[in-house]
Parts: sequence; C-alpha cells; structure tokens
Amino acid sequence: MTTIYTIGHSNHYISAFVNLLKANEVTTLVDVRSTPYSQYNPQFNKEQLEHYLVQEGVQYTFAGKYLGGRPTDPTCYKSRKIPSKEETDYLHEVDYDEVAKREWFKRGINWLLRLAEESTVVFMCSEENPAACHRHHLIAKYLLNEYFDTVQVRHIRGDGMVYGATSVLESVNEPQAEKMTLF
Repeated sequence: MTTIYTIGHSNHYISAFVNLLKANEVTTLVDVRSTPYSQYNPQFNKEQLEHYLVQEGVQYTFAGKYLGGRPTDPTCYKSRKIPSKEETDYLHEVDYDEVAKREWFKRGINWLLRLAEESTVVFMCSEENPAACHRHHLIAKYLLNEYFDTVQVRHIRGDGMVYGATSVLESVNEPQAEKMTLF
C-alpha cells in the first residue's frame, strides 16, 4: 500500500512547515497550487520555497498545471465559464467530477503515483484545512475512489496531527461543515 500525504502551507513559518514534512519523512513536495505564489506568505512563493526545501533535503516539483484547483478549461466550472478572480469561491465553483474526467488531470495523477513509488510524497496547496481545499475534494478523493486498494491518503495538519483522508466525510456540495476524525 502506497501512502501519499497532503499539506496546506497556511501561514506557517517555513521552519515549522519543514518540520512537519520531516516528522512524516517526506522527501518530495508536489506543489498543486494553480498559481504557486502567495501574496501574504512570500516564503511559500515557488522560488523561495524550492530554494529552502532543497537546502533541507526535500525535492520540490510543480504540478499545478495538471492538479491545480483553478483549471483554465471553462467546462470544468459549474457555470461553464471561468469566474472572475475577485472574491471567487473556487472550492464551490469548480466541477471536480468534470476535472477528474480530463486526460491532463489523469496524467498528473499517474505521474504523482509513479513519484510516490520512488519517494515519500506530499502534495501541497495553501489551505491548512483539507476540508476547505481542492487537494482533498479533487485529488485525495480521486485517489481514494480509483486506487482504494493500493493508495492511502493522509492529511498533515498544522498542529502535526495526521488524518486519514477518508475521515473527511462530507462533500463540498453538502451544507454542513466537514468533520475530521483520526484514522
């Protein structure tokens, strides 16, 4: 069984973030942000993050083009058009079932799985809480549905706790808040 981790960079200090990776023996970080930059946390801008991770012995790779939460294909949105960037709730605007059908997404998943066979992988987005992030609702759920007998997905939280992705129970389309339990 292959284990793949997820993490959100949130507003962590870079040293605390790396400690979370090291505590879980992560050797490769896959950045799944569509745009690998942070206005409020520049330590997580692509170049700065990659530089710091390499110094800490963690490989950085960008996969937002294939696994990002803001697709450039308008048919991947519930409205069938790309929303304006101002105040858009992408979590509820993107049609994840549609994205999961795309060949570019499936190629990204296959690449991620091959990488996870060679190293301990974490895929990263910005949201600390996976219940509020595409990394769970798109990538983790796809892995759990399509590779349920060969892949485990674990969410690393900011406090160091690690949860099984199956513990995030409800869909983004459900009105109730999602709950997490230890695996």
